[in-house]
Amino acid sequence: MIKVMLALGVAAVALTATPSEARRTGPVTCAKWRHGHCMRWRPRYSVGYTFGPTFGYTALGALPGTYVTRYHLRNNYRYVNENGYIYVVNPRTYRVIRVIPAY
Repeated sequence: MIKVMLALGVAAVALTATPSEARRTGPVTCAKWRHGHCMRWRPRYSVGYTFGPTFGYTALGALPGTYVTRYHLRNNYRYVNENGYIYVVNPRTYRVIRVIPAY
């Protein structure tokens, strides 16, 4: 009986074992795989994604000043600052029109 339980436990671990990058969930996905490892990440939200009117947008004043001046960000757009990216959103359609990497 102990051997059967041990065999079932090993089989369960073998079926759920994946690379650490593959288990990562959230707003980024892998853009390029090599030898079972992710070589390049990309944002999960891309140009054209619709956030909607009730999403919690970031105020322009809350964004880092260097990005505001460098990318000419203005008050007439909405912004989402998540996981290393700034998403510029059209306030009428609520669609992403620009993705800025904020490292």
